[in-house]
Amino acid sequence: MRVTLFSKDESLARSCREVLAEIFGTEWSLVLGVPEQNFTNTDLCIWDYAPGETLLPQNLSGVKLRKHFFLLHRHSLSEFREAAGSSDLNVLLKPVTRATLRAFLGGQGLNPQNGEIHAMGPGRAERDDMLQFLIQANLKLQEYDQERTNFLARSIHDFRAPLTAITGYCGLLLEDELGPLLPQHREILERMQRSATRLSRIANAMFQLSVAQNLSQALNLENGDLRECVEQALHEVGVFLERKQISVTVDIAPSPENLLFEKSKIEEALVNLLDNACKFTPRSGTIEIKGYPYFWDRRISRRSAFHPSPDRRTRQARTPNSFRLDVKDSGQGIPSAHVDKIFEEYTSYSGGQDRSGAGLGLAICRMILQQHQGRIWAESSLEGAKFSFVIPFCQLPAGRDGSDAARLRLVEK
Repeated sequence: MRVTLFSKDESLARSCREVLAEIFGTEWSLVLGVPEQNFTNTDLCIWDYAPGETLLPQNLSGVKLRKHFFLLHRHSLSEFREAAGSSDLNVLLKPVTRATLRAFLGGQGLNPQNGEIHAMGPGRAERDDMLQFLIQANLKLQEYDQERTNFLARSIHDFRAPLTAITGYCGLLLEDELGPLLPQHREILERMQRSATRLSRIANAMFQLSVAQNLSQALNLENGDLRECVEQALHEVGVFLERKQISVTVDIAPSPENLLFEKSKIEEALVNLLDNACKFTPRSGTIEIKGYPYFWDRRISRRSAFHPSPDRRTRQARTPNSFRLDVKDSGQGIPSAHVDKIFEEYTSYSGGQDRSGAGLGLAICRMILQQHQGRIWAESSLEGAKFSFVIPFCQLPAGRDGSDAARLRLVEK
């Protein structure tokens, strides 16, 4: 299957690669194209529409029109329809999430072997009417979803302020700023402070998930030591480790190259991973943290979104290009059907051993690693679960793919 993406947004291209790998395995190729090129040999075209800049295809109708998707902001919808001369178009409103891409790319009736588009419905007229109704319903649902997300972001922003105040006042009392405390009073305040801090972290995670698609967040990259981040994360979850008498082993190898990352974000990802491990590790269980230089084959990762399994080239590679960190616990494993899904936003699976945590902590981890151009995935066995992530030694500037305009037509398989 051949897909052409008319966009200069590398983050969008990365999302398309991951979704195509999930849906079609290895039977696909993604071309970063320009509107002037011939797209007759393309099975599916995705247009990142920019008002006044994007040259729309002309004289498309029927089956040909179904192979084109247009991504645009809601405020550009009227202008787009006027420029296209039709409202019977496949439109996805920005910001487009991976879940939305997966739903629409996976539901196009495309044969990955030859790109054939299968007919829908008993008759052409009925099919076209049904498609038009679905397009309009989809646009309305996207608008409602964006309004809900904006409302949620504003509410959570207001929710964080009183939590910060509670945490601060607890700190003042614990530091004896307002007089000495009895031991039982100190214990209660410490529990209040930990609970307020945890609620603040959850609120912050929900806020980031709400605004991540609308904001381009620049990272404050600097040379850092992952061991320091691990120690800080262990300090934050120390109470839970002591309460369940969980033993922790840490083995962080020196990095052969400087690692560039934003310390606070990587610490947040580690806290979420350790919090997840603490929750599902039984009393007197174990958590193993291991870090080491690693050869990460990005091409393999694109074919298998969360399982960069080693092949012959990986095993024979002598030069690591990233640093990998594993968090392994002795708790109950993850059902195989949910290993890949637990990183999705606001998703969970039934049962008392739901590792997804309602889709907050792990979704934040994935977002943070994607911002660092890395990757996170999970593995499960009878001995427990292992969460791993990689951070590349060399990171490209945000929003660029390392190539100039003349190389925009590179094909990635």
